[in-house]
Amino acid sequence: MIKKLGCILVLLLCFSLKGFGQNKDDVIKSDTLIKAKKFQFVAIPIIFYTPETNFGFGGGGQLFLLKQKNIYNDRVSNIFFDVVLTSNKQIIVDVIPQIYFGKGDYFLDMNFKWKIFPNSFWGIGNNTPNSNLESYDMTSTILKVSFLKRLPPALNFGFEYIYENYDVTEVEPEGLLSSGDITGSDGAVISGFGVIFNLDSRDNIGSALSGHLVKINAQFSSELFGATQTYNKFIADLRTYRSVGEKSIVALQVYYEGNYGNPPFQGLAWYGGGNRARGYYQGRYIDRSLYVVQAEYRYRFNPRWALAGFGLFGKVANEQRELFNFDRLKPSAGGGIRFKLLKNQDTWVRLDAGIGIDGSHGVYFGINEAF
Repeated sequence: MIKKLGCILVLLLCFSLKGFGQNKDDVIKSDTLIKAKKFQFVAIPIIFYTPETNFGFGGGGQLFLLKQKNIYNDRVSNIFFDVVLTSNKQIIVDVIPQIYFGKGDYFLDMNFKWKIFPNSFWGIGNNTPNSNLESYDMTSTILKVSFLKRLPPALNFGFEYIYENYDVTEVEPEGLLSSGDITGSDGAVISGFGVIFNLDSRDNIGSALSGHLVKINAQFSSELFGATQTYNKFIADLRTYRSVGEKSIVALQVYYEGNYGNPPFQGLAWYGGGNRARGYYQGRYIDRSLYVVQAEYRYRFNPRWALAGFGLFGKVANEQRELFNFDRLKPSAGGGIRFKLLKNQDTWVRLDAGIGIDGSHGVYFGINEAF
């Protein structure tokens, strides 16, 4: 683990390609004459530094399908992707299509991730000491495919397929993972199906100004579908957004995750990272159950710029009764800055710094808000 606080240098290059996929002459014409655009593309070259990756660089982009919209909340179909290389010899590839059909009555939400990721491990539990730190290498292939049906006015219900293949390629001799006592230490496959229910009244996804999100997700991984272990996962994600004056927004989130059965450590609840529990290394604390409560104040001093401050607390536990004993919580606090890439699309870049306890801290670069 990187002990010092990092800093991130983000170089952004934004441009639009109207009429993407046509010949050169058509592209020129669509830039100047054609108003009915079908596509818009945002490119994002990136240079960064985080506790999990050390120094890294890469590129990403987001393709908007302007003709495939959800007419009920004015959301546009899009495909996001990025490729990242780091000085920790990590490679990360993401492809995230979000496509609306039938004017928004149906929604396809996919997430593909492939990564070679040397990582850190402290053991399982809410009180693992810093001295437990060990390194391991793992190659991961992750695919999640969700298909939802809109139930007016703001409800959505659907199913998902989950496939996650974790190949642990190297562990430290005489370390916790080399003992063979931790499920998944020699690799794991998670494969199964899930049920999703959500109520989503947010005015937009990238950086909501108002509305609520109530998302309930139950997943079932089984050896019948090729998994190495059979277990169930339950997730509840509750969010609300309130405007305070003309330029200020307060966002609140309560997140819960519980695992039942015999999950590998890769499938347990991980505390930390750039979206939940900023200020902690992602996976600093791991166990069967987790909750995080976080609040964030966002001040939009300019239509395309904003400042933010956040605070949070939570913990992990092996049993439910331990989870809701409010001792040994893991709080953190911090803040950052946001920039809206395009005036007419809600794609934001954020830079956050957070400080936790017991020497935990981190700097995070991400696309759109943490929640």
